[in-house]
Formats: sequence, structure tokens, C-alpha cells
Amino acid sequence: MARYVVGISGASGMRLAHLAVSELARLGHTVELVLSRHAPSTILQEMGEEYASPTKFHESFKPEYRARIKLHQIYDFTSSIASGSCQHDGCLIIPCSMSTLAAIAIGLADNLIRRAADVALKERRKLVIVPREAPFSEIHLENMLKLARMGACIIPPQPAWYMNPKTIEEMEYFMLSRILDQFGIDLGVKRWC
Repeated sequence: MARYVVGISGASGMRLAHLAVSELARLGHTVELVLSRHAPSTILQEMGEEYASPTKFHESFKPEYRARIKLHQIYDFTSSIASGSCQHDGCLIIPCSMSTLAAIAIGLADNLIRRAADVALKERRKLVIVPREAPFSEIHLENMLKLARMGACIIPPQPAWYMNPKTIEEMEYFMLSRILDQFGIDLGVKRWC
């Protein structure tokens, strides 16, 4: 199975981030997980106290999934994923705040999420960024364009109404399927074709 780095910044979208980690682990992949310094406060607002620390977030996964999820500390630059020699199959930043996006775009690798993204770019590995902001300013769009030109895939979490979703969970699962498509992972959801 594959190995993926998943960085969770402090932007809104924690349920989608949790679902991404859970699905990757459910499918048998290894997940190298990093939460930003501000992620726990957003997790608290969106998911509740039982998830609101890196350790609690990690412990919220089923035990059989948790065995495939390695939690890294945000400022641990001795972590394996801080090195270009660490082999993995891609890096996913979900959700990606505009400050994290800007830092990655200028090569500011001042925490482990940003360093892992920097490594993905320099090693020509798949980097998928799920930006969370609305509307996008010209600065945001310029940073996204810069990263797209470097090879990153920018995929905002957008629902599709053609699938006639009945629940928020169905919409989230569809959005996640589009994101994981970028890594060649098919969640088997209904498609247009």
C-alpha cells in the first residue's frame, strides 16, 4: 500500500480532513499526519472537545486505522517527512489556510506541514492543496497559480449537485473522492460519466 503525508492547517473543513485520513487508513495506506498549531481550535469549533488536540484527533480513529496513522509534531524537523530522502506517494494539505498556502508558495518551510509541502515540490512528488477561503483575493489566486505552475494540484472542496446528495455526508464523501482522485484512489462514488 501507499504512504501519504497529510497536513491539517487551521482553516475550516476539519470533518473533511478527518474523513480523508480515515479513508486513506481504511484502504490500507499509511498516513503521516501533522496538525498545525491552530488546527485544534478549529477542530474544537467544528467537531467538539473530544477531537480538539493532535493526540485526541489521532485517538478518534478506529484502532485498526490508528495503527496506520503516525502523528508528527508540528515543529519536529527531525521527523522523517521533513527530509527529501523520505519516500512517500504524495502530500495532501486539507484544509489549507491562506497563510499556509502563501508560505508554501514562497518556500517558507517554518513548520512541518510547510516543510513537507516544500519537500513534495522539490522532489517532484504529488502535492494536493485543498484551499479554504471565500472569496479568493488576487493574492490568494496568485499564490495558487504560482503553486499550480510548480506542479501542485489546487482543488477547493466543491460539492456536485448532479449526484443529488441527500446528506452533508454524501456531499463530503463526493468532495473527498475528487480530492483522492488526484492520487489515483477511487472511492467508487457516482460520476458524471
